[in-house]
Amino acid sequence: MPGLNACIKSVTLGAVAQGWEVIGFRRGFSGVLNYDINDSDASQFHLMRLDPDNVRIINRVGGTILHTSRTSPDRFPATDLPAFLKDEALLAVDGKVDCTPHLLKVFEVLQIDALVAIGGDGTLNYAARLQREGMPTMMVPKTMDNDVFGTDYCIGFSTAVSRSVEFVSALRTTAGSHERIAVVELFGRNSGETALITGHLADVDRVLIAEVPIDMAKVAALLEKDRGDNPANYAIVIVSEGARLAQNATQEHVLAETPRVHKPGSIGSVVGDEITRRTGIDTITQNLGYLMRSGVPDALDLMVASSYGTMVIQLLADGEQGLMMAVRDGKYAHVPSNTCTHGKRRVDVDSFYDSVSYRPRISRVLAKPMFLY
Repeated sequence: MPGLNACIKSVTLGAVAQGWEVIGFRRGFSGVLNYDINDSDASQFHLMRLDPDNVRIINRVGGTILHTSRTSPDRFPATDLPAFLKDEALLAVDGKVDCTPHLLKVFEVLQIDALVAIGGDGTLNYAARLQREGMPTMMVPKTMDNDVFGTDYCIGFSTAVSRSVEFVSALRTTAGSHERIAVVELFGRNSGETALITGHLADVDRVLIAEVPIDMAKVAALLEKDRGDNPANYAIVIVSEGARLAQNATQEHVLAETPRVHKPGSIGSVVGDEITRRTGIDTITQNLGYLMRSGVPDALDLMVASSYGTMVIQLLADGEQGLMMAVRDGKYAHVPSNTCTHGKRRVDVDSFYDSVSYRPRISRVLAKPMFLY
């Protein structure tokens, strides 16, 4: 994710300047969960000592030197537990184990004074849990979906949109040459903001977001007309990964509560196949997936990631804890760590989306945040 390394570097340099030692956990919470407090030598793999030398150039590349994983320590599959944890008295429900007591022991053994968690909803929700359990925690919102509740901006979003606009614009040459309808799928399982903003900036024909179900008969007809109206005889539609097909095609604007009938990452293919079936026009289906958040962070993500890291150290030095870094009303701010659990950040459909034409509707921006909501 673009900006992670920049934030890690900022935290490290600021902490060292305070005279503090910094340890990174490899693969996030997975590194903590797999750390065996009774075999510290074998567990060193799960740690990385961070200092000015080994973070010197990391902000010049994307991703994270610590690597990452999708690990929920409070709902960890019992069958996947490390061998040394299988005899621990951990609470298990429906085959999932709450490993939080073990993580707290690891922090205690390693004498961790404060934890800095960088991530999206899952990471931050669990970090808020650790704060409630007594582990001093600071949180940095990081997700290209920009959907963490409580902040106007999450690091990674600007780069993801910039990459997506670039790739969509490049795809026009292929779509035009073959006179097809191009279907571009972007990440965004729960929020359609990435698709909405990309579609708006790249000036595509239609945008299908996670918040509004898709009436394929209507969308196919619209795209067929878009292609016919284009002198180059092609059209482009962007689809959020979390978009769903409507069950009741007569409804023009309802929240997407219908069950997902496709695997995550496959809705683009579903839409493309349906367009061809209904119109007879060949489609190009392109899932940008991880490409949209790959590579060097753009200037905005470098700025915000570095600033969030600086703010973390500033607040810790002032004796603060249990806070999430945020941008609110265009200014750097902080909110209580559990703020991210108090709501969901989704596209304001009534204000910024025309659910009849399946297009962004950006007509009033005065006094709105930089990314509109």
